[in-house]
Amino acid sequence: MAAKKLGMQRGNNEEGFIRPKSSNGLPMSLSTGKKMENDIDFSQLPKNVLDTISQKLNFDDLFDFASVCREWRVVKMIYWKKFLESQSPLLVETTSYAKKFYSFYSIPDQRAYLSEMSYFWGLYYCGSSSGYIIMAGANNTLQLMNPFTRKQKIIDISTIRNYLNYCACRVLLAFAKGSSEFVIVASCKSSFSLHVYQSRNSSWVTYIERANPLKVVDFVVLHNIIYVITDKAQVGVLSLNSSSLKFLKLKNTPNITYSFLNLLSCDGKLLVVVFTPGRLLDVYMIDFRTMSYAKLENLGDIALFYSRNKCYALANPRKWGYESNSVYYINCMSIECEVYSGSNNELLKCIVPAGRRRPHRRSSRSRTYWLDWCFRNLHYEVDYSLVE
Repeated sequence: MAAKKLGMQRGNNEEGFIRPKSSNGLPMSLSTGKKMENDIDFSQLPKNVLDTISQKLNFDDLFDFASVCREWRVVKMIYWKKFLESQSPLLVETTSYAKKFYSFYSIPDQRAYLSEMSYFWGLYYCGSSSGYIIMAGANNTLQLMNPFTRKQKIIDISTIRNYLNYCACRVLLAFAKGSSEFVIVASCKSSFSLHVYQSRNSSWVTYIERANPLKVVDFVVLHNIIYVITDKAQVGVLSLNSSSLKFLKLKNTPNITYSFLNLLSCDGKLLVVVFTPGRLLDVYMIDFRTMSYAKLENLGDIALFYSRNKCYALANPRKWGYESNSVYYINCMSIECEVYSGSNNELLKCIVPAGRRRPHRRSSRSRTYWLDWCFRNLHYEVDYSLVE
């Protein structure tokens, strides 16, 4: 079924996305939930038939499917989690036009999903987390938008605006376990300040101010706890109850000082990665039994996905059409993905979207390029009771 254009409605708190006209071949009465005279009543189809139908739909078509009637909406809600878990990472596309538009591209499917989000002009992309696309810049706000659930969150950042450089902003979104409350962790790679927003308090708390010698360069959620890493490879735990950082006493911490250290969680493991395409690839695992760094010779059954000094990890990548022990790298200046070996950092191949030519990087004409990776199935959760 054809992918449809997505639109988005602004709001002060949380709004649903505007869905476009149906393009899935169903009668418009089905896609709007309104039954017209002489239309066939599909609402009474057996659940096993509905489940079979739902498994053949993409994330756009599922929303039209769910809008038919209550019975179909229940099937969609049951299938949604399975659907997200079965989806491969998408690339976030944008353009160099003044009025940008954003879309998504699947490398395994060689397919683009278009979106009508052109009002992002003047906003800065800050990354993706827990399925949300995060933008900043309009009226001192963070705009968190989930194109797959049609929801958004608008967060006031006026109290920390002077600490953040939007172009170098790093943001993580996690939800409180067992509730609708959420947490946002934001840092700036130019000032190295660190700030945390908790929806239950509707306020920001600054953990590290500008000019502090302690420089947190990345953070991630593992086993419902937020871990951070400094530019000197110190690993710590971020407390949501006491506004503090507690650093782990690790043995044989590598003697590295690097502002682009990446902290990853994958398959229940906490990984530290240093990567420069074709030149440097060091991967470490934090061994919590011995409280030490353990250097890995290769990635094993893991693939890394890099973009603009951000990194994600995926276990069993062959399940989604990617290769194990590989690093997929986009440099945000073109539409091509470089694939490196996880053993020796050798360039294996370059992937270009189907039907498109490799762009000329010196061209003055506006062009489309890949910006980031988006993992639809990742949903970070934190547990307040685990960290005092």
